[in-house]
Amino acid sequence: MGILMLFNGGFMLLSALVGLIYKDSANQGIAIAGIVTVSTGVLLRYITKNFTKQIKKKEGYLIVTLGWVFLTLSGTLPYLFTQTIPNFTNAFFETMSGYTTTGASILNDIEAMPYGILFWRSMTHWIGGMGIIVLAIAILPLLGIGGMQLFAAEAPGPSADKLHPRITDTAKRLWYIYLGFTILQAVLLKIAGMTVFDAINHAMCTLSTGGFSTKNASIAYWNNNPLIEYIIIVFMFIAGMNFVLSYFALKGKIAKVLHDEEFKIYVLIVIIATLISAIIIYYFASVSINPTEIQLIAHPKVLGEAESSFRHALFQVLAVITTTGFVTADFTIWTPFLTVLFFMLMFFGASAGSTAGGVKIVRHIIMVKNSILEFKRTIHPHAIIPVRFNKKSVTKEIVFNIMAFFILYMVTFGVGAAVFSIMGLDYMTSLGTAASSLGNVGPSFGALSPVNNYDSLPNFGKWWSAFLMLLGRLELFTVLIILTPYFWRSN
Repeated sequence: MGILMLFNGGFMLLSALVGLIYKDSANQGIAIAGIVTVSTGVLLRYITKNFTKQIKKKEGYLIVTLGWVFLTLSGTLPYLFTQTIPNFTNAFFETMSGYTTTGASILNDIEAMPYGILFWRSMTHWIGGMGIIVLAIAILPLLGIGGMQLFAAEAPGPSADKLHPRITDTAKRLWYIYLGFTILQAVLLKIAGMTVFDAINHAMCTLSTGGFSTKNASIAYWNNNPLIEYIIIVFMFIAGMNFVLSYFALKGKIAKVLHDEEFKIYVLIVIIATLISAIIIYYFASVSINPTEIQLIAHPKVLGEAESSFRHALFQVLAVITTTGFVTADFTIWTPFLTVLFFMLMFFGASAGSTAGGVKIVRHIIMVKNSILEFKRTIHPHAIIPVRFNKKSVTKEIVFNIMAFFILYMVTFGVGAAVFSIMGLDYMTSLGTAASSLGNVGPSFGALSPVNNYDSLPNFGKWWSAFLMLLGRLELFTVLIILTPYFWRSN
């Protein structure tokens, strides 16, 4: 906890420096928040310096879950100290949305926020995207603490690939790739026409698949600059890939990337969903290119150009499937069919080992394969027919874990939607908000569509949404396991 507070406070001080450079009114409040957080970290490190530095599996899960809660609590301080978000519930929601890379916001006028606060919002995305705990375990061995348990709890998905046998070296390589892509995208966005500030912020929010923007209209602000949108499209796609595959690609092992089953299905889903969406937009919808607003009007005639239809379709498909949540138009009124299509994409998620939320494509692949094999097992009940992924057998334990995860995910979604409906939200809004929060997508449907924000949610609704965000970001088991009696038994 102390180490996490030190990192968090350091990033706050960096945000204060940005505020100082732009001479806004918030740099002093952010600096005080950073000093308080760093001091807390130093104090925690001091009072625990003589404790045994041994982390077992249970402690790993507990540290990850409590780590995210404490990061969020400390992350509210810049908002509270600067009074940019004076309400604690709203500040907690905005911060949890940031760290979990959900991108849902309660701010009604983003462009009125000080530069330091906008940078801090984006920084919470960037920290949460790869997981600050993965960053922390890169230096834990220097303190005599093993980090494998933390890594397993932070990334509990079915992918067990590592870039290097030593877990700390894996974490370092992940962060080098993450940082490198962020810098590259920021440079390209600046060349394409963004300001330095906007370019850095949107690069952080793209690679983290977060979705916070410095503009009220999100990426629709640059609808008259297709190059900016295409750059973001490319990096959303990269962020939705397994970062292990990105490492292999950078090492020149392209064949390893192209032969990966999850990558091929990821590309196929994006292509099919984009073509369907582009055709429907081209023939039945019109996308406004007014840079100050997002507007889409259903129309029975051909109004849009082919390139514009393709670009908006590809952008929104990637924004939803990678759970980035950027918007160039209100996709919820692109005909009822596309509304259903984008709702379904919220449950796909991108690749395991990416910064995206959602169920993850590899889980869908294994579930579908296992379901198909059940037909063969029915005919040949004594035959041993394993599920194969990337030409390797998947153990029954992993298959059962994935099935349990999916069932638990859908039950949590159903309960989440039911709770929202009890608060008075309509059917579409309840379903959309539960799916968006749990999948860390951001934009929802109904009253919380991409052109609206979450400020209209009742206070309990914001806390419930924040809880679903945490569950989704840590993939259910990490959080829910500490709520079971089995976790607290000594044996």
